[in-house]
Amino acid sequence: MGGASQEIIESLRSVYDPCCRERDISVVDMGLVRSASLEEGEARVELMLTSGWCPYATQLLDSITEKLEEIKGVSSASVDIVWDEAWTMDRLSDDARHKLVFLPKPVTIEDRNRYVEMHSSTQADSRRSQT
Repeated sequence: MGGASQEIIESLRSVYDPCCRERDISVVDMGLVRSASLEEGEARVELMLTSGWCPYATQLLDSITEKLEEIKGVSSASVDIVWDEAWTMDRLSDDARHKLVFLPKPVTIEDRNRYVEMHSSTQADSRRSQT
């Protein structure tokens, strides 16, 4: 990406998908920005969604548009949702990957029954009521 596109990317590092805000993972680190450009004062971003049913899509569009309009030299901004390519976890940055907790591969769990028991909702409810 060129300098102007990189400026857009850096600016979007302070925009968060509400699902990942508490983990401090930006739309950039989530890999939601497919492309960014700035030509003749028009900033454009192609935004991928983690799901076509994302309940926060309009909020994300508004937040990104507002952030683009704050960039010096931007006279108009547009954000287009990408429908022809599915978002996958491969798009996560290394930092985002480390911040998110994913289930371990089953082969890495020696005692699977104990693991399930420790992480079951009944156990979680029990631990919550003790606090």
